[in-house]
Formats: sequence, C-alpha cells, structure tokens
Amino acid sequence: MGAVSYSTVSEAVQGLNARGFTANFEVADDGLRAVDSGKTFTAQQLTIVEHHRFEGASDPDDMSVVYGIEASDGTRGVVVDAYGVYADPRLSEVLKNVTIREEL
Repeated sequence: MGAVSYSTVSEAVQGLNARGFTANFEVADDGLRAVDSGKTFTAQQLTIVEHHRFEGASDPDDMSVVYGIEASDGTRGVVVDAYGVYADPRLSEVLKNVTIREEL
C-alpha cells in the first residue's frame, strides 16, 4: 500500500477510521486509553503504524499530527496531537516511548 496523503486533520481521521483505525485513544496515566472500550495500553503495547503532519498554514487549528496506532491486542485507533507550543506534554511523553512501524 502506498503512502496516503490527506489535506486536513478531519480528512486524515476519517480516512484512518475507514481503514480500520476505529478506536479513539486518549492520554491515560500510564499510556493511552481506548475511549469506547476503556482498555488502557502502555507505550510498550502500542505501535505507531502511520502519522500525518499538518502545518496549519491557513488554519492554526490544523497544526497537528494524526497518529494511526495499533495496540498489542489488535485494537487500532487514532490519536491527534498538536505540536509546538500547543502540544500535550503528557501525550508527547507517551508517544516518545511508542515503537514506530510505518506502513508505506
């Protein structure tokens, strides 16, 4: 599969959802939690499968990175983080310990 390119954050999230990344992840005390199931995964149980960075030239809200993440139990989902001064330091701390395996 070739690299997929998206124009906006919402387009990236919708595209990932359509390709099976249906869980919404949020920061938890010790990793990321899948909102719907309530399962929490440590960084060691997660893999970044792909990411899409948006520069926000026309919309500062689009200064974000959308991550497609897969958990060790097969849960696949999405987490969005701003970058620069708007980045969530707790999310950044978790993600820096997550293995990256881009599927390009």
